[in-house]
Amino acid sequence: MAGINRVGHVVLYVSDVDEAVEFYRDKVGMELVRHNAERGLAFMSFGTQHHDLGLFRVRGEPAIPSERTRGGLGLSHIAFVINGGSAELEEVHDRLAGNGVEILEKIDYGYTRSFYFNDPDGNRVEVYCDLKAPLEGKRFLAERPGSGKPFEFAAQS
Repeated sequence: MAGINRVGHVVLYVSDVDEAVEFYRDKVGMELVRHNAERGLAFMSFGTQHHDLGLFRVRGEPAIPSERTRGGLGLSHIAFVINGGSAELEEVHDRLAGNGVEILEKIDYGYTRSFYFNDPDGNRVEVYCDLKAPLEGKRFLAERPGSGKPFEFAAQS
């Protein structure tokens, strides 16, 4: 049976993405994988995966249209990663949906495929599978234009 394997990454809403990048890069020692000042986002890594920490601007328009600022600074979402690929992700999705969890959206980012839901307190949770090997995913994230796209699981025959 497919299941969640570990925490994959954490995304924080911050008041100043540039300042947060400087802090996590220069003081914590993280690697900057991608930084888009115009969109107000950055992705940081401890070196072995595409990102361990996402930083999203909290003020004004959301950095990513699907992200809704739900309470100011702090946690945007926590991400759980599964072993396996899209088939296993669909299995976890269907199990959660079957248990009454409202799935908010499904997004294919090109290096990961994800679905999102809220816990009972409104905290956003992402469950995802990797679509690329860790270093390949990190290169993809660093170089990709734009953002993810909604997807649907393939119909079962």
